[in-house]
Amino acid sequence: MSRLLLLNKPYGVLSQFTPEGRWRSLAEFISVPGVYPAGRLDADSEGLLLLTDDGALQARIADPRFKLAKTYWAQVEGVPDAAALAALRHGVDLKDGRTRPAQARLIDEPAGLWPRTPPIRYRAAIPTAWIELTIKEGKNRQVRRMTAAVGHPTLRLVRAAVGPFSVDGLAPGEWALREGDGSALLAGR
Repeated sequence: MSRLLLLNKPYGVLSQFTPEGRWRSLAEFISVPGVYPAGRLDADSEGLLLLTDDGALQARIADPRFKLAKTYWAQVEGVPDAAALAALRHGVDLKDGRTRPAQARLIDEPAGLWPRTPPIRYRAAIPTAWIELTIKEGKNRQVRRMTAAVGHPTLRLVRAAVGPFSVDGLAPGEWALREGDGSALLAGR
């Protein structure tokens, strides 16, 4: 039976078990032997990171060919208008190609969202807004590049969900173990 671990990865932590430079590692939070990240979440991003001891499940979660939806909350500079949101929904041209269409909508700051340490930079003259963005691919720093391409750089990025799994109920650094929970993801092979 495979193990699936849901971690609320804090800001400043790499998606690996070895620290590098100023960034901390998963070893500070995860004591379960034999689990490895299924995909990655940049050190300057927060939220749901899945880890597993099942190689097939790890590949299924991480491989964009399987189109597993990943939902993000992005706090962006400025307030995106209908045209910016429409561009996100239709796909944005990046240096490494056009993104697939995404789901994108303005949201209020997510309820129960924890404070980030350190906090984002605030500028009195520039408002911020929250976008919920769901993508089914995983280009490097994709959400940040997408919001920047439509004129709204990301200030804070939280992955809220991967497929049917969410960060709900997990404080930063907390994790939950799901025995055999990955079978639903593997069933669609």
